[in-house]
Amino acid sequence: MDPAPLSAAYGRCEALHRQHGRTYYLATKLLPGWKRRHVHALYGFTRYADEIVDRTEALSPQQRAAELADWSAAFVAGLRGRPADDPLLPAVLHTIQVFDIDLEDFRKFLDSMAMDLTVTEYATYDDLLEYMEGSAAVIGTMMLPILESHDRAAAREPARQLGLAFQLTNFIRDVAEDFERGRVYLPREDLDRFGVTHEDLRQAVASRIASDRLKALVRHELARARRHYAAAAPGIPMLAPTSQSCMRAAFRLYSGILDEVEAADCDVFVRRATVSRLRRLTVALSCVLTRPGAPVPAPRELDVPQQRAADPFPDLRESGLPA
Repeated sequence: MDPAPLSAAYGRCEALHRQHGRTYYLATKLLPGWKRRHVHALYGFTRYADEIVDRTEALSPQQRAAELADWSAAFVAGLRGRPADDPLLPAVLHTIQVFDIDLEDFRKFLDSMAMDLTVTEYATYDDLLEYMEGSAAVIGTMMLPILESHDRAAAREPARQLGLAFQLTNFIRDVAEDFERGRVYLPREDLDRFGVTHEDLRQAVASRIASDRLKALVRHELARARRHYAAAAPGIPMLAPTSQSCMRAAFRLYSGILDEVEAADCDVFVRRATVSRLRRLTVALSCVLTRPGAPVPAPRELDVPQQRAADPFPDLRESGLPA
């Protein structure tokens, strides 16, 4: 592969990561340079697909679907050896080749991106998990060959869980933004359970103030996300020592977004929950100083009032683990 386009493609992926994924981008600074660019490549691939789906409002859904299909076809052609005339695909194609990443993960991911063009809400959490398998869980398993593990089979499920935890954190933080795009990722059964309607969401977006019912709903989803983090925590000490500080930082910083949501009384409409720059730097330094193999403390469980949010799902099914 020509080194000039390849280097430019890796640079393009890093630029996308730096611009759109500040928290995770900072964490990748803790990786060795030879691993870092491959993580940027995977981020760039997933982000660009997301951009086609979400950042092309001037195009109709049909036009966006056609653009995603064309880009997916160029990716598949690249896998078959055809030169990729694209600003970032050479990087992800090279990364796949270097680490022999499972192509099924990429198929599932692109299928989930296509779902975003037609599916605007999910009836149950099981339905949402089916979508998140492609949009989030597979990203965790794509990363494993790069991060390395002494027992990849054992690390696979925690990697999936971390992808799910990150995705659900995004859904909680971005309820208002997603609603403005015509999507509701929080399951319909949960909205019904807490008496939340689309009109409630519309009013909260307009006023930038959440009702008590909406806060209770967000509190329920926050507790659910923390259970995914708890299921993911054992996987980080399984990683290669050179990867652990990065993933510890990503784990702590992303779960820290949930802490910010909780500190705002679970009102995700008043402002976008973010982790301060000082906290990001402090966490990164702490993770560098943590010895490899040390356990990762799981986020504490949230005390959800039983009369409002008794969980109807078995614990194992709720965490995404096989029952």
